[in-house]
Amino acid sequence: MFVRLSAIALGLFLLSCERAPEPAPEPEPEITEPPAPVAGDLVFEGLDWSEVPGWPEMDTGPAMAAFGRSCAAMGQLPPGLPMSERAPLAGPVGDWQAVCRDRDATDPQAFFETRFVPVRVRTESAETGLLTGYYEPMLEVRHEPDAEFSHPIRARPDDLLMADLGAFSEELSGHRIMGMVDGNRFVPYRSRNQIELAESGEPLAWGRPIDVFFLQIQGSGRLVFEGGETVRAAFAAHNGLPYASIGRELVARGELELHQASKAGIEAWLEANGPAATAELFSINRRYIFFGLENLPDPDLGPRGGSGLPLTPMGSIAVDPSFLPYGVPVILGADLPDAPAWRGMLVTQDTGGAITGPMRGDLFYGWGETAERRAGSTRSQADWIILLPHAVAERLLPPA
Repeated sequence: MFVRLSAIALGLFLLSCERAPEPAPEPEPEITEPPAPVAGDLVFEGLDWSEVPGWPEMDTGPAMAAFGRSCAAMGQLPPGLPMSERAPLAGPVGDWQAVCRDRDATDPQAFFETRFVPVRVRTESAETGLLTGYYEPMLEVRHEPDAEFSHPIRARPDDLLMADLGAFSEELSGHRIMGMVDGNRFVPYRSRNQIELAESGEPLAWGRPIDVFFLQIQGSGRLVFEGGETVRAAFAAHNGLPYASIGRELVARGELELHQASKAGIEAWLEANGPAATAELFSINRRYIFFGLENLPDPDLGPRGGSGLPLTPMGSIAVDPSFLPYGVPVILGADLPDAPAWRGMLVTQDTGGAITGPMRGDLFYGWGETAERRAGSTRSQADWIILLPHAVAERLLPPA
């Protein structure tokens, strides 16, 4: 069974991609080029569970735990509310609440097989989409600066403001800008260098300059103080200026080959070239991220994603919410580091500035050295199967 979503309709969805109360953390890979736009119409094909590759052996545990947290959030919403105004293919919340009520009644595989229809997604011109990975860094930090731990992790400054342009014009609904007041004008906020010169934002902790910069790339991380105390630096805001990749900059300058521009390769270049070169290179990325400190209520879970829920290692994925709402189980097939021909189930619970378009995903690996290594080397084409409640799938797919 096939159904197509027109490119015009998809374009309307993509126009409204900035409606979150605050911009979400941006887990942008350092050297990944932006994915080429996916052309053509979306095609949906309903499958039997016997047609889902790798299903009988699939470990659904992490995704089931993540889906349970999404279900708890859905249970607080009115049943008639759309899962997403930007991605109407998922239908109303009530259809999802109905399947959520049964999630503890059977084993996970039986639950998905009886409550959901697997739907393959592709376009007229592409069977797959780009999959990358991200992680939660762990940083050694200090309460006070010293020669080694010299760079601040800053709180959101009081003068950093967000303007909702939709309050001024319906045509700009969903668009937000960051800035500050200068006299009687609202102007762009300070750049990275200006923030450091003005000391905008209270220092929450002090880290190595390289570590703090990569913390800002990932958008959140775990801070480990000298006494062993561990807290989370959670995304609070950014300054609204564009992001620029220092990895791409080093390649453009001829300082690194493309295959060398990994996190490890960039760190090696920075350490070899010293503080002045480090500061100069960092300045090309005018985007600056501010943080807030949080306790770790559950050290086995990651930071909150764009959905507002904590992320599950190997159970959560960041997507473009104008294509898929939060809380949708998906099955992906891709070649991952240490896991060629991997197939697994994930739940859409996050987004990011580099995650745009259908069949574009960013897999949350967790934290620690292994997660960092795998995230940094994940760049694969992935095929997508989304799982929809029967009532939703019947509206999306034509009769058999």
